[in-house]
Amino acid sequence: MIHVFIDGSAGTTGLRIRERLTKRDDVCVISLSDDLRKDVSARREAMGDADVVFLCLPDDAAREAAKLAPPDTVVIDASTAHRTAEGWAYGFPELSEEHRAAIVRAKRIANPGCHASGFLALAYPLVKAGIAPRDYPFVCHSVTGYSGGGKKMIAEYEAEERSALLDAPRLYGLPQEHKHLPEMTKIAGLSHAPAFVSIVSDFDCGMCVTVPVFPRFLSKTCTKEGLFCFFAEYYAKHSTIQITQKSEDGFLSSNALRGKDGMEIFVGGNDERILLAARFDNLGKGASGAAIQNMNLVSGLDETLSLVI
Repeated sequence: MIHVFIDGSAGTTGLRIRERLTKRDDVCVISLSDDLRKDVSARREAMGDADVVFLCLPDDAAREAAKLAPPDTVVIDASTAHRTAEGWAYGFPELSEEHRAAIVRAKRIANPGCHASGFLALAYPLVKAGIAPRDYPFVCHSVTGYSGGGKKMIAEYEAEERSALLDAPRLYGLPQEHKHLPEMTKIAGLSHAPAFVSIVSDFDCGMCVTVPVFPRFLSKTCTKEGLFCFFAEYYAKHSTIQITQKSEDGFLSSNALRGKDGMEIFVGGNDERILLAARFDNLGKGASGAAIQNMNLVSGLDETLSLVI
């Protein structure tokens, strides 16, 4: 029996983790009453009784919460706080065997950011294989549903009387200082950050992260078909990631994988301008699904247990 404590179980990520885990007969979820949810002593005791702790908290609160957990307790942090921190494994096992091995033996695991997951699924293999140089001028566009903005944004979008500006897609992170940029840069092994265009739109769950590639600037000669074969081989062992060239009649919908925990990588464009895209649920592979996958791995279980692929 795996004893689990979710610190921040009332948030969107925490709620979905709890929903999935309470259906399992090999997991016991430790709960605190509403009046003890923020009590430091009660939380410390719950972490001491747990085998795995999920932190579903704002960044500063996650940093403080991580200090409460015993050294031998596995902590999986869904916030941004520890994604580039020393001593924390980066929780994206499909990226490489090194990432997977680090997760399996880790006591501290940083869950990837949703935008970062899509970008890294596309950019990391290109840099690792020497196809793209470390100084390649990557550009990344990411369209996400509003659930990734947390309770405040969800309430804003779902209010009966709301601003008409919410009816159209909205760019944000305009100063190019989005909190996912540090992990996108470091984990991909880039010498400088990509230009990142983040967009929130009027749908609840799902996202599509797009990275255009100009073959003439790559370190190795590539065609569209060549990159399709490359990604198909790179992720061949992973049932959580599918490679495709199919669209919906010439469209890619950002919410196509809503409610699922896998990822789809699309290779399109032409031999002069190749278009790479990663589609997944921002609360699935972009948050709670990835967290549960990491818990399964570190617990020595089938990584897809209780996931929807």
